[in-house]
Amino acid sequence: MTRPAAGLPLVAALVLVLLASPAPATALPGTATAAAPAAAERVVLGGVRVRVGPRTRQVVTVNHTHGHHARVAFWTRTGERWVRRMVTTDGRTGYGGLVRGGRRRQGTGTTPLGTYALPWAFGTHRAEDGWDLRYRRIRRGDFWVQDNASDFYNRYRHQSRGGFRWWLPSSHPDVSERLTDYGRQYEYAVVVGFNPGQVRHRGSGIFLHVNGRGATAGCVSAPRGFLRRLLRRLDPDLHPVIAVGR
Repeated sequence: MTRPAAGLPLVAALVLVLLASPAPATALPGTATAAAPAAAERVVLGGVRVRVGPRTRQVVTVNHTHGHHARVAFWTRTGERWVRRMVTTDGRTGYGGLVRGGRRRQGTGTTPLGTYALPWAFGTHRAEDGWDLRYRRIRRGDFWVQDNASDFYNRYRHQSRGGFRWWLPSSHPDVSERLTDYGRQYEYAVVVGFNPGQVRHRGSGIFLHVNGRGATAGCVSAPRGFLRRLLRRLDPDLHPVIAVGR
């Protein structure tokens, strides 16, 4: 507590901070009971621990099963319950395994554990009617910056605007990702709010996107149909998050 400055009248103030631990959630097949939200709460959905804020009503869970495979599910909160709306057993994670978000290093092919926001999406198609999440159709020259020397690290950037070394060869550790080079995976993709503070070398460009042929380079992927259905349901007013667990 800060002491009042000398010479000023002393004003008595009493601040009571009540930190209430949420009641444990009881997981049922496809549902989980949720306690009334305080500042934040933790629930277990589909075996994954999720940190949700008081306004979060949508969650994507990623439950690692074996190798680079995972079960990916979409949940919505209805009253006091979390209800599973969609699920696929053909989810994928990074070839380097899973690691705590704060310990992740760029170029390791690891998927960060934890809960992250799902702020916006992009893809090769036009946005469909009824999509509420902010969406950008990618075009030639669009990059996701992975250049650790750039002020735009871990940000979308078009090469015409400069500010990063988009010309670096693919063998360079600071090469950025040309989004149109991944027409299959980025047909539909949702940005994962990992490393919003742009901590250098921690990692850049973590998305939830369409499956490729195998493991990802650190993203989470799911079948194309799952992503399309998800984009129809994600609502920024419901503060969706993604939670990755073991």
